[in-house]
Amino acid sequence: MEPNEKGSITGKIIYTVLVIALIFVAVMLYFRFEKRNFNDFVQTEYNLYKSEFTRDEDVKYSNNASYKIESNTENDAMFYKEVKVTPNTPYKVTCMVKTQDVKTIKNPSSGGAHISIADTVEKSKSITGTNDWQKLEFIFNSKNRTTVKLGFRLGGYDDNCTGTAWFSNMTIEVGAKSDDTNWNFGCFVFTTTDVTINNKKIKLEMTDTDILDMKQNMARFKTSCEELSKGKMSANYDFIIVQQPITTLSYDDKNGYYVAPENIEDIIGSYIETKNYDHIFICVRLGDNEHKDDIPVYDWIGLGSMDYLGVGFSNIRLPNSNISYTYKYNPNVNTFPEEVFIHEFIHSLERTAKEYGYERPELHDYAKYGYKNEHLTGLKDWYEDYMNGSIKTDSGYIGLDRDVYSLQPNHEDDFSYSYKIDEFKEPENVIQKIAQVITKVFDNIGKITTKKEGNNT
Repeated sequence: MEPNEKGSITGKIIYTVLVIALIFVAVMLYFRFEKRNFNDFVQTEYNLYKSEFTRDEDVKYSNNASYKIESNTENDAMFYKEVKVTPNTPYKVTCMVKTQDVKTIKNPSSGGAHISIADTVEKSKSITGTNDWQKLEFIFNSKNRTTVKLGFRLGGYDDNCTGTAWFSNMTIEVGAKSDDTNWNFGCFVFTTTDVTINNKKIKLEMTDTDILDMKQNMARFKTSCEELSKGKMSANYDFIIVQQPITTLSYDDKNGYYVAPENIEDIIGSYIETKNYDHIFICVRLGDNEHKDDIPVYDWIGLGSMDYLGVGFSNIRLPNSNISYTYKYNPNVNTFPEEVFIHEFIHSLERTAKEYGYERPELHDYAKYGYKNEHLTGLKDWYEDYMNGSIKTDSGYIGLDRDVYSLQPNHEDDFSYSYKIDEFKEPENVIQKIAQVITKVFDNIGKITTKKEGNNT
């Protein structure tokens, strides 16, 4: 055998040994690191090192190991990925989730296992307790953003959790923007408020007259939406009387007591899931002549700028006095009794305009632009000019942009012709997983080398 042939054979043997060794190392690395491989997701916690992030090969929904978050102490833990998005486009994120002994500090609505956009209050519904695998869905609009941090969370924006959650089969779909300007409203009238405030049991009931006032005002609201916007939008609504009492209220130092989504989610949540509402009104009695001081409420008859899973959410509070004309039409006293409904809905439009990057004046700044609260019509002139961008200033006309009326919350209908993107795609077999590990190893080696070279210079 010639020397060159011997060298060629030796080289091939060495090459084969190196390849086998590399494969062996890759396999070892795979089994060692797969438990911690979060597929380029960023892991984050409110209380550092209190939650454990792992990939679980034993509890999983599909062939791939599930993503597991375990919090034995109260924490807000999430893994997220920054995703490029097209502005003003609907997106739908789905996953399968399983939970065990998930408990929140505050309430099941604000915390639990859910999908969210990091650094915002935008989220899917939350899952608490112990549950087998179920599908979780989160629909959102990119608004004026070009990137969002999509996260899978055990905790909450303003809440912490204990327990364990497993996430699997994450997907993203891109929907189609609708130019529809017909808004669907849900008006929920709670006949009973039965709460304990400052250790005192308080029970308040709506009268038949109260309910009739709310019903008539929703009919007037429907007409006024089209008239005040000069045809830029229209409205449909459902009027739902709820006999089950409100048993908890929320509180803050600015507004006193009010009804937040978490106070009534367990009552209306299943109903709303079957509807595509763009805005929700909650009509409630928080006082009457007898209990006028029992539930402190600070200077509001309507409270807006809230949302329930991306849908505008407002409180309509009945006045304590049974002779009030706030919600009653009377040609000598009040010809615009639907004003509170209009006001709170425009607050929702105002917030939407801000989130999409549209310039607009503050809704409460009417006096700054020369408008007055008139005896019979209230601020009707201000609302009309606000809704049509007809507020006159020295530099031109301002108000809501016409496009705002088509910026409704996105719903399932927006995904009839959707397509999926591969932001969460995972390796489909062991070979692809090993290749991913090898790539990560060399990427990390490259980063270390670059860092050392940078330090030397």
